[in-house]
Amino acid sequence: MNGLKNQIFFTKACCFLLLLLVSFNKIAAQQFKFNNGRKQQTLYFHLVKNLIIIPVYVNEKGPFDFILDTGVNPIIITDPSLKESLKVPYARAIKITGYGDFEGVDAFLGTTTVGVGDATGDHIPTIFLKDDILPLSGYVGRKVYGLIGYNFFNSFLVKVNYSNKSLKMISPEKKVKLKGEKIPFTLIDNKPYISLQVEQEGIGKTSLMALLDCGAGHAISLETLDGVSFPKPKFTLTANLGNGLTGAVNGQIARISSLTIGSFNFNDVLANYPNYRVDSLKKSRNANVGAEILGRFNTTYDYQNGAIYIKKNENFSKPFEHDMAGIEMYSENGPPSRTIITRIEPQSPADLVGLKQGDELTRINFKSVDDYSLDEIASIFKAKNGYSVIVEVWRDKSFQIKLLKLKKRI
Repeated sequence: MNGLKNQIFFTKACCFLLLLLVSFNKIAAQQFKFNNGRKQQTLYFHLVKNLIIIPVYVNEKGPFDFILDTGVNPIIITDPSLKESLKVPYARAIKITGYGDFEGVDAFLGTTTVGVGDATGDHIPTIFLKDDILPLSGYVGRKVYGLIGYNFFNSFLVKVNYSNKSLKMISPEKKVKLKGEKIPFTLIDNKPYISLQVEQEGIGKTSLMALLDCGAGHAISLETLDGVSFPKPKFTLTANLGNGLTGAVNGQIARISSLTIGSFNFNDVLANYPNYRVDSLKKSRNANVGAEILGRFNTTYDYQNGAIYIKKNENFSKPFEHDMAGIEMYSENGPPSRTIITRIEPQSPADLVGLKQGDELTRINFKSVDDYSLDEIASIFKAKNGYSVIVEVWRDKSFQIKLLKLKKRI
């Protein structure tokens, strides 16, 4: 069974299809190949909240923006309108089931021809969601049509350079000198799992099996330990960790003393503790390590030989910070574009000054929100403890101005 993952409205994350499970064991994996004789190609990507967005062609139409995601198998198309416009033959109706008491989601399974740069994959297994239940576009602030993962990574040596936002695809037969520290991984359900170590109050140091998930924006999500829910430190912050197929994904955020991958160590790391039913989770998996960690390295994925090579970049030593305003946002594509507050955390600075769910953000520090990316707005809201931010919102046919004083709450 393969997980599709989902988080929406996250400041830390897109576990974009973690809540879906569907069986594709009988579908043969299809490969991408260069169709012009070349052995490698470099593309440039958009980076939003450490998520990699690349242009993808489907059935010779596009390009469509997709999120590159090691935690996804097969390709997921989240925009229902594409199924008809792409004229996918023989797509059959399926039901995708999920964690807990959940009836499932209607979708269609078919095959498509998918192009990335000069590489093409024929008969690629593709899921089309029947309804737009994963509004990824609002999370990243640009139109996103789906997610692409295993079939792409399994076809090439894939180098991701977060520093210059470049993606290099290299044919397996080309000899390449790999740079960085080698971290072995095991493919389980066509997804890479690594061994890492965390140190946490109450349990000391412990080794974990974690899904390596470049499509999840958090640092680490801790799920199970010894067959039960992962124990939490004494001090946690209750939070909405996102919205999944079953509704809001609630849980806690806390700090762990350290996280170690290979010879690389991070201290004072933010960790998510989702409130999942333990009986619905994979017992062999303890955690999910995401792009807030991976984005601190330039990485090379070698699926053929079961390893990732990591070399730290300029982001390596950045502190791990949670939103200090207590605001969750969603961007509606225009025209006109709008940035809407979707949730206010109780007793947060935003709550204390009277900001409300449904308020439309119009200006920040006297500058139009249209002049900021969502990344830039998120950076402002976690800039510094005690930092003042002037926020203007549109509510009830009038503008209101609020003075936020950021507070480090975790």
